[in-house]
Amino acid sequence: MPTETVYGLAGNALDPLAVARIFELKARPHFDPLIVHAGEAEQALSYASQVPPEARLLAERFWPGLLTLILQKRPCIPDLVSSGMPTVALRVPAHPTALALLRAFGGPLAAPSANRFGRISPTRAEHVRAEFGEALSCVLDGGPCQLGVESTIVSLCGERPCLLRPGALALEELEALVGPLLVPSADPKHPLAPGQLPSHYAPRTPMRLAELASASFAPGQRVGALSVGPMKPAQGYARVEVLSEPLDLRRAAAELFAAMHRLDDAGLDLILAELTLDEGLGRAINDRLIRASQRT
Repeated sequence: MPTETVYGLAGNALDPLAVARIFELKARPHFDPLIVHAGEAEQALSYASQVPPEARLLAERFWPGLLTLILQKRPCIPDLVSSGMPTVALRVPAHPTALALLRAFGGPLAAPSANRFGRISPTRAEHVRAEFGEALSCVLDGGPCQLGVESTIVSLCGERPCLLRPGALALEELEALVGPLLVPSADPKHPLAPGQLPSHYAPRTPMRLAELASASFAPGQRVGALSVGPMKPAQGYARVEVLSEPLDLRRAAAELFAAMHRLDDAGLDLILAELTLDEGLGRAINDRLIRASQRT
């Protein structure tokens, strides 16, 4: 199903067999929890056993939208959804097709990104079809995703709100409402939220971070360049993708994964990417580029 961030591989979040099928299709490790999507804020919060005041404040301001909240879960949420943890990730998406599906279904849908585990997230229906082919009986085509990077994840299970994943909702907007957020170090063996593993969002083609104008590579090597904003003159690249010129971080975020898919399909030996400003949406873009370059 489409959302405003990326396409999700959706299944009944209260049915362990449906959830198991999601893990099977994605080849996703069972220690990596899923996000549960609902059609209304009150419905989403009903799956939490405790709803602190900050959760209601954030839900009122940012749902439907780009925020995922981590809260203590109710027993009706299968352990497989939460990877055995006592918490659950909850979101109300803003995409009209996603909301129509959720409201017609009447229950919650677990919907991680519709790609094989660790691969580039899909922002168009054709990305999903190319990834899964006949393994999926239905792909709801909602057009290109407007935001193009995943939701921001905030945990409200401790004494202070914690940022677990930077995303399409800027940290500055959250802190303006609830004050400074903690940013704990992620444990790759025990992720508290999706997207916390060191290697993620990766193309099949090896990808490295570099200063594009001064990077060097072997003669005859087919190298692609991924630039968030305007790119300084450089020679020798077989293909260049500029996400936004002039620089607009919102537009760049919306184009990020689609550009990575195009580079991955271009028959390159290597992709070089350059980081951008580490603020606002730039923080989420950099997070995705860093993780995509960590493939082992």
